[in-house]
Amino acid sequence: MKTKFIQSVLMAAAVGALSITSSCKKILVVDSPSVSVPSTVFESTSNTNSAVIGIYNRLIGDNGYGNRISCLYPLTADDFKTSGNYSSSDRRGISMYGASSDNSDLYNPFVQLYSGIDRANLCIKYIPISKLYTSGAASEQALMQRYYAEALALRAQFLYELIRNWGDVPAYFVPASDAETLFNTNANRDETYDRILADLKIAEDLLPWRSGITEYGSFRFTKGAVKGLRARIALARGGYSLRTNTHTMERRSDYTTYYKIAFDECLDLMGHRSEHTLNPVYENIFKTLHTAARYDDAHELIFEVAAFGSNSNTDSKLGYYNGVRFNSASSFGQGGGGMNAIPTYFYEFDKNKDCRRDVTIGAFEITANSKKILNAANNQTDAKFRKSWTAFNGTSSSQSFGVNWPVLRFADVLLMYAEADNELNNGPSAKAISALQEVQKRAYIGYEDQIPATPADKAGFFNALVKERLLEFGGEGIRKYDLIRWNLIASKFEETRTKLRQFMNGEGAYANLPLYIYAKESTFNQTATVPEVASMDLYGVTGATTVNDIFYAPGLGASSAPSGYTVKNWRKSITDDPISGGISGSLSGFATYFEANKKELFPYPKSALNENPKIVQNYGY
Repeated sequence: MKTKFIQSVLMAAAVGALSITSSCKKILVVDSPSVSVPSTVFESTSNTNSAVIGIYNRLIGDNGYGNRISCLYPLTADDFKTSGNYSSSDRRGISMYGASSDNSDLYNPFVQLYSGIDRANLCIKYIPISKLYTSGAASEQALMQRYYAEALALRAQFLYELIRNWGDVPAYFVPASDAETLFNTNANRDETYDRILADLKIAEDLLPWRSGITEYGSFRFTKGAVKGLRARIALARGGYSLRTNTHTMERRSDYTTYYKIAFDECLDLMGHRSEHTLNPVYENIFKTLHTAARYDDAHELIFEVAAFGSNSNTDSKLGYYNGVRFNSASSFGQGGGGMNAIPTYFYEFDKNKDCRRDVTIGAFEITANSKKILNAANNQTDAKFRKSWTAFNGTSSSQSFGVNWPVLRFADVLLMYAEADNELNNGPSAKAISALQEVQKRAYIGYEDQIPATPADKAGFFNALVKERLLEFGGEGIRKYDLIRWNLIASKFEETRTKLRQFMNGEGAYANLPLYIYAKESTFNQTATVPEVASMDLYGVTGATTVNDIFYAPGLGASSAPSGYTVKNWRKSITDDPISGGISGSLSGFATYFEANKKELFPYPKSALNENPKIVQNYGY
């Protein structure tokens, strides 16, 4: 049985695999070697490449970063939540922290991640013992070393994803055919983290920088991508996590060892600005994910998961499931709306100077008339994914638009560096302050001299970083895991509920906000987003001279709209009804079922427990 299993996995990895061409576009073409047994697959650089691409294949699709892992697992945080009403057995259960162990949206990705690990283990075993690796020509050895490094990096990515969602997951470092047992019990996550951090060090030493393998683009691991991933995993290893034995959030006493790893890796990346640096235009980072054309000459996108093929296995539903909402009757066809912005998130951004707000939050939707109109405050979406940025076909029923998922970009490198520096030095150095401010200045383009004041003390600087990461990475699947590793998720959820009640009641920072805003359909210009939002047709009120002013003015307070306009509930959109309310409602409230020291991790899927009885279910499930 093991032999048949291993051959079938290898067949999928080698014969059915896909490889990336050298084009700068994200085109992928079939490469079908005629053999599928280890003794021959790994004696050809072409077939080995196909086997490695077979590992990358496990990143994408509905059960990978094409939907579940990108759009469900990172929710809810204080930026976004899943839209719709709660059910413990579907996607909303995940967003509400009330998922049951029989939730299929947990099981299928869980299995796919382990499938990726096994494909990687095959390559990690057979590549170093191949003749091409040990005694081939110099060019062949370099290629095989590169493929080996990619397999190590991919295995690390899969294991990292499993650990941050389930904790002490079983860890496999050999192919299934070589394992003494296929039924491993829960492994200590610290030991697994240490193993993959060591693997990534090997990988980064073997891989060239981006400029050395330009055909890889940001779709395959390069030295910079491995360094960034190693920094991210090191901060997770050094951060807080829910511990199996104590059922509490803890971090280990040696945590600074791992902050030093992150510091060093980010510093090295920052020293190679010709390889990766900030894209000067924030919006272009995300437009680049949607099209064959690239708007990222700075290569801020260090690693992204490529989507292709218009199917549920190799493509994504980004821009269809999530992102700006497009009415199905519009010329664009249906798209977006699966994620909602937390209403108070809109007000975390500077109203006039921070360009990230309008790129990150979908303040408008596209109507049946193919025009834009304001969303209600509780119906705003994420907006870094948009059908209008793709080569859409309004008459097609396709749900896949070939939109990539961003895993790592240079802004994260700058902010991870600043965080590690602050922690290691008991306060920020001048270089750490500069790294934070570099991100802020890009956001405040045109107002660079008006960025927020930077605290010089450790606690103040850390709080500034917590805020900056909220603003910079909204909707990119990062915030929830940041809050967990900082042990801030429970307190930030309480803070957000307090803000939502203040928003609802018009208190505190939300005292002068409108109950209602009055909107009219207007032309969807498909211009840069900041002027697109500024050109919405909203009914003006006293003291409001721009669209942004209207979001901050008391308004008319009337539930009936002026002639020609439609009422859009603003503060009125939030209630605290025990069932349907947006704060603590049992159907659609904000993280209603979250419990500290329990729900930071998912339950293991029931089917996985049945298949491997040695896995111990996470506490509280």
